[in-house]
Amino acid sequence: MKQLHCNIQGRFVVTPFRNFGRGTLVALLGASLLTPAAMPVHAADLPDTIPAWLNDINGAQAMEWVKAQNARTLDLLGHGPLYKGLYDTSLRLLQTHDRLAMPMQMDGMVYNFWRDEHHLRGILRRATADSFATDHPEWTVALDLDVLAAKEKRNWVYKGIDCLHSQQNLCLLHLSDGGEDASTVREFDLRTGQFVEGGFSLPHAKQDSSWLDHDTLLVSYPWSADDLTESSYPYIVKVLKRGQSLDQAQTVFTGSRKDVEVGPEVLHDGVGHQVVLIREGLDAFSSRTFLYRDGQITTLSLPLKSSVSALFNARLVVLLDEDWAVNGQTFTKGSLVLVDPEAKSPAPQLLLAPTAGQVIEGASTSHGHLIVTLYDNVRGKIAIYTPAAHGADFTHQDLPLPQNMSVDLISTDEDSPFAYATSSGFLTPTTLWEINSDRASVQKIRTLPSQFDASDMTVEQQEARSKDGTDIPYFIVHRKTMPLDGTNPTLLYAYGGFEVPLFPFYSAGIGNNWLSRGGVYVLANIRGGGEFGPAWHDAGLKTNRQRIYDDFAAVAKDLMDRKVTSPQHLAIQGGSNGGLLMGVEFTQHPDYWKAVDIEVPLLDMMNYEHMSAGASWVGEYGTVSIPEQKAFLHSISPLQNLKEGVNYPVPFIETTTKDDRVGPVHARRFAWRMSEMKLPYYYWEQVAGGHGFGASQKEVAQTQALSYAYLWSQLGKTR
Repeated sequence: MKQLHCNIQGRFVVTPFRNFGRGTLVALLGASLLTPAAMPVHAADLPDTIPAWLNDINGAQAMEWVKAQNARTLDLLGHGPLYKGLYDTSLRLLQTHDRLAMPMQMDGMVYNFWRDEHHLRGILRRATADSFATDHPEWTVALDLDVLAAKEKRNWVYKGIDCLHSQQNLCLLHLSDGGEDASTVREFDLRTGQFVEGGFSLPHAKQDSSWLDHDTLLVSYPWSADDLTESSYPYIVKVLKRGQSLDQAQTVFTGSRKDVEVGPEVLHDGVGHQVVLIREGLDAFSSRTFLYRDGQITTLSLPLKSSVSALFNARLVVLLDEDWAVNGQTFTKGSLVLVDPEAKSPAPQLLLAPTAGQVIEGASTSHGHLIVTLYDNVRGKIAIYTPAAHGADFTHQDLPLPQNMSVDLISTDEDSPFAYATSSGFLTPTTLWEINSDRASVQKIRTLPSQFDASDMTVEQQEARSKDGTDIPYFIVHRKTMPLDGTNPTLLYAYGGFEVPLFPFYSAGIGNNWLSRGGVYVLANIRGGGEFGPAWHDAGLKTNRQRIYDDFAAVAKDLMDRKVTSPQHLAIQGGSNGGLLMGVEFTQHPDYWKAVDIEVPLLDMMNYEHMSAGASWVGEYGTVSIPEQKAFLHSISPLQNLKEGVNYPVPFIETTTKDDRVGPVHARRFAWRMSEMKLPYYYWEQVAGGHGFGASQKEVAQTQALSYAYLWSQLGKTR
């Protein structure tokens, strides 16, 4: 079964993640097994005026500096009616019981992880499918994380659960310390609500594991201090038997320290077939795939730039990120194909090839069918593909979901025809749907009550012409009576990397904290993302990355030309790779913006490869070890391009101490450099939360409120 839902209430932030396939959004929020005392850097490229102790992530001197910076920001932004109103609203929205309970199908039941004012860390609860479909499901609590954390005196954050296919009440529960990527994995029985006595237990680390059978796991783990890649992920896979200690596990695959990560995956198709894969991530977008069977490893002849989405009738469902010429046929990148993993020579069958403007987001197995999610010009649909009665062809039927919306497949079960999906738009509250793949039908479960008054608002899609002549689409959400006089407070958001698409979405946080206060919201589908397939992403790779930054600037200029806004009324926001985007726009076009919200960012591109998980992103950004790429990275790196005498806007730089993916050192160095230049800035470093905004709902609300308070105050609104 697959649990596909990933949601952040309030603000929508996409972050760089390890790539083992577009369409597999894995929650990787947090810190590494190794939290080194000081991150190594290239001394020649690090400004020697930035003290080394700032790199000591948890060092006393660094944390004293962080404490002082946070106190200053709280003193300037965290008081008064503006902040209080934003904080109260954010926390209320995070804890409201009006939120939709997103389903996970496990052990014949519908599970949901839920947090509110009574369950700050959250509860894992279950209901029958029939009860879940009612207005008031009857929930039974399987795990109370607040009780567990108090009992064990740990800052536990729920990071997911993986259940044994043949006995789904037995699961591997992933618990993170403060939101880190690293997790502790312990065997948990959903029916008893207890950890299994003598069950599997894997100590805290960045790790990956999959069930082979009731008594066997495949585990990728840092078995020793040296068993991590340069990207800080494990690369040795072993078989671990029930009752064995870690040092008794037997090695089945060893990658390389130059890899990004090596991990196992076990797939089922609902008709009795199981396929065990090991994926060796070579860079951010390329991986080798191996078949593990009867103790033997066989290399699969799949393109390096491809990902396995599902197993269907003993065949792999493969999404291509590059053209594949095989057996006299060429399958274009972006296509979905089926491949027999047992065949000595691959003979792929084409399931679906996207047309211009389309992107296939993924496919999942459901009771003898494939459920495929596809976007056409940033508008989604879901279709059911079924093998024809005769021959190898498929028939397909689009599900009757709302048009011109975003759609997301939330949960599927290969053994059951029932699945769950959502539809939403900027001004249309999210609706949860039950899918019956046997009937190709949908039934509405419930719709999120309106979280803000959108009756006088509208959405339009526009295009901006980028520097190289490419048309860049963007969405603009505004009041119907918006004056075209250049004075509208406007928030422009984008990501632009890692083939991650941004689609229209319903956000109670943006609706209440921005739109309802008179703001205009803009979402830009710049290159580097995945809105229009692999080519849209590839256009901005490595030394071509300036196109991404030109796209963003072009959207801003188009907003000004249309007199939607002007530099004194324009704010921009982005996180992670989008935080790098913010840093570049801050240094390249300081006169375009009044406010720049730089969230969990990369900012020192001359040293990023040696900071936290940075080495895993060389496939996206390039490397300083190649002179041409080094020169380009130097030309765009925000830290190295800060200049004295420039009239920069005042930025808000935010990060978390427990973020080991990008790490807090980028943000710290940038703030330090600005202080040296006597340039004004706001800095906020939440201690917990990993690569996000905080571990608890109160921490998230605090970060959100500070961010919006900063944006509004910069644009001249103080209440």
